[in-house]
Amino acid sequence: MSVVSVFSGSFCREEGLIETLLAETGYRRLTDEMLAARASDLSSLSADLLRRSFTAKPSVFNPFTRERERCLAWLKLALAESLQETGLLLHGFCAHLVPASLSHVLRIGLIADMAYRVEAACAQLGIGPEAAAGRIRELDRDQAAWVRIFHPGADPWDPAFYDMVLPVHKTEARQSAALVKRSLAAEALQASDASLRAAREFLSAARVQAALAAEGHLIEVTVQAGAAVLTIDRPVLMQERLEEELKAAVRAATDIAEVEVRIRPASKEGAAYSRVTPDRMSKVLLVDDEREFVQTLSERLGMRDIGAAAAFDGESALELVREDEPEVMLLDLRMPGIDGIEVLKRVKAEHPQIEVVILTGHGTDVDRKQCLQLGAFAYLEKPVDIDVLSDTLKRANEKMRANVRAKKA
Repeated sequence: MSVVSVFSGSFCREEGLIETLLAETGYRRLTDEMLAARASDLSSLSADLLRRSFTAKPSVFNPFTRERERCLAWLKLALAESLQETGLLLHGFCAHLVPASLSHVLRIGLIADMAYRVEAACAQLGIGPEAAAGRIRELDRDQAAWVRIFHPGADPWDPAFYDMVLPVHKTEARQSAALVKRSLAAEALQASDASLRAAREFLSAARVQAALAAEGHLIEVTVQAGAAVLTIDRPVLMQERLEEELKAAVRAATDIAEVEVRIRPASKEGAAYSRVTPDRMSKVLLVDDEREFVQTLSERLGMRDIGAAAAFDGESALELVREDEPEVMLLDLRMPGIDGIEVLKRVKAEHPQIEVVILTGHGTDVDRKQCLQLGAFAYLEKPVDIDVLSDTLKRANEKMRANVRAKKA
């Protein structure tokens, strides 16, 4: 038997084809939801966080938390375990996690023209054509962003990614199912020794990658002929020391003895590679309309191992809080539009777990008293010593995390 992977455009009424294939082949269905649940069991990550990794827009804090990369490592392991069997129908975003070396996988892309999809969305969601088209464009962005993680700049419907691209607006489900079944019968799609070996190597690589991710090392891993290759996509400081650390971690977690560490030549500039540790402070939101000040401050905090994203007005800050929920906010008071006092009020009312540190150059004693009464963790004035500021932010972060732990207990 083989494996079928299906990546479908939104509102392509793919269920008809999938249900027909499952009924006529006896294959077992494997969805993104199922893989996220399994990845959650394997890791310390929540299924909800794993599912969110499929969305187009990663968190603004992802450069510091590397949450998406952590999710991908565990999703790969869940998928690699499943692919030790044949007779599977994989449907969803995870179809693009299957390595090309697995030749017994029939890769299918399902598409339809916009008119067909709008009609389907209207019927399914009970909305008008304009709203339906907007929802389709939003989902298309998600799919394009997901595919471009693995194929930068690519069209997600490039025929090179699929063995078959089926236009469902032109072909009925039963006709498409017949085409798929004929392809599955081909000799080239049968599970050969080489293809099954590639599936086992995919599992070995996924185990290594997940083991490294658990230690805070988010690195691309391949395994071939019993040897592991670790590829780092950032510049490396103290390269020999890091290589020894990575090799020791691989050998401790697996029976792989041969380990090679590579650094991509194209990534000699930018932020240096660093291990992501659970106690790292990586979700600070800087809110100030002085852009140059914020950018400089973000860099200086980064040198102290504090990851900080920026918003340059109150409206943007509140939107980022809704989308990404920082742990600590460093907030200016005098800004155009929604001022700092109003931002503080809304944040503490809607997200009381977020600790807010005020940093202003134009405050008064009245402002100080009001901010502290509204729940600000601290009130600082510009110019501020960077060590005092970083210490204040760290104490605010410790309080926030302690409160979260207490609520879970």
